[in-house]
Amino acid sequence: MKVSIIGTGYVGLTTGVCLAWLGHEVTCLDTDAAKIALLRAGKSPIYEPLLEELLRDVMPQLHFSTSHEEAISGAEVIFIAVGTPPLPGGNPDLSYLRQAVEAAGRYLADHAVIVNKSTVPIGSGNWVESLVRGALEESGQKKHFAVASNPEFLREGTAIFDTLYPDRVVIGSDEPRALDTLYRLYRPVLEQSFTPPANLPRPASLAAVPLIATDLASAELIKYAANAFLALKISYINEIGHLAEKVGADISQVARGIGLDARIGTRFLQAGLGWGGSCFGKDTAALISTASEYALPMQIVKAARDVNQRQRDRVVEKLLQELKILKGRTVGLLGLAFKPDTDDLRDAPSVSIIRKLIECDCRIRAHDPVAMERFRAEHPDLKITLCDSAADVARDADALVLVTDWQQYRDLPLAEIAGSMRKRLILDGRNFLSRPQLEKAGFTYCSFGT
Repeated sequence: MKVSIIGTGYVGLTTGVCLAWLGHEVTCLDTDAAKIALLRAGKSPIYEPLLEELLRDVMPQLHFSTSHEEAISGAEVIFIAVGTPPLPGGNPDLSYLRQAVEAAGRYLADHAVIVNKSTVPIGSGNWVESLVRGALEESGQKKHFAVASNPEFLREGTAIFDTLYPDRVVIGSDEPRALDTLYRLYRPVLEQSFTPPANLPRPASLAAVPLIATDLASAELIKYAANAFLALKISYINEIGHLAEKVGADISQVARGIGLDARIGTRFLQAGLGWGGSCFGKDTAALISTASEYALPMQIVKAARDVNQRQRDRVVEKLLQELKILKGRTVGLLGLAFKPDTDDLRDAPSVSIIRKLIECDCRIRAHDPVAMERFRAEHPDLKITLCDSAADVARDADALVLVTDWQQYRDLPLAEIAGSMRKRLILDGRNFLSRPQLEKAGFTYCSFGT
């Protein structure tokens, strides 16, 4: 099938690369000419494992353009995958979505299906349909089209895997023809009939992928409800973790003890600094805002957000407890990205922690395997020292804070670090490091929930 994708961020680019791997003819559109030039050269503008390799493999099937007319004309399916950042009141900013939809309306082919891939408020499908009709009327065109919702559930760091081997595919439309079109588009994924990439084999247990075909509003709500539930789960274990500290329990054992209950499950029960990134914060805020239009307070979702923010504040509290005075101290941060295997800094705990420590007149040193260049570009106002290695971060530091659980931080050069720090204090913000090894090396080890 001929597919157009408007937007080349995490969702748009990953979707385009994977659909091209399945054999579809895909054109990705972005107004950023520099980004398009980079993509045409086979380079990814974002860090995502396996993405750049797969991008180069599918170049015959995958095209890039800055022209709406070139990208959209003749496409059977047009994905809208632009950003919907939060506004101050919690509602998403739909200005980019409006621009993308109106452009699609001017150039879409007859009987095309316009698909919301961006996370949008419930009811946006109707709004998108009205925008397309308006664009058609302005250009004097009469064409048949359908609007659908196809929410994404990919995780940064495993985006290719999640796209090719998803837990489920959700499609929503009030037009049966649109549902049929998307079924045909995703059939290779649903039936797992495609040839897997050499460096990403199909899980042995995966024979088929469930399809949820529903109405527009239900598909839109599924996305928000899923992310809010995962956010709740993380905040819940962090609240229990705080209690565990008070009563002398070990939150890792508590999490294991409840997670082995099949009704609860083990995933998203890791106590620590909490969630960040582009989805949970934005989507929970949007869910609360949407519910408020119907006089629904969404108290549980609000509590999850409050608990998550509180975890970041507790870093300063824990450092104060150990160091007594923070003014003039040097604190080293291990990790900047909101999670490992990405350079994404959106709503990253590191940024909040850095701001709080600067307010305490601390000096900050930091390292991240891939996110330091992005940090320099996105946060020039935060005056910290970025170091080439974890060992450099530790030099003359009064404390280290593990912020991002990158695998390479499990193998820290403990002897070198211990000898170079002013105080041997490590605050493990992800309950990720080996307490026995650190204490054997002479460190004071602090964590969340133990």
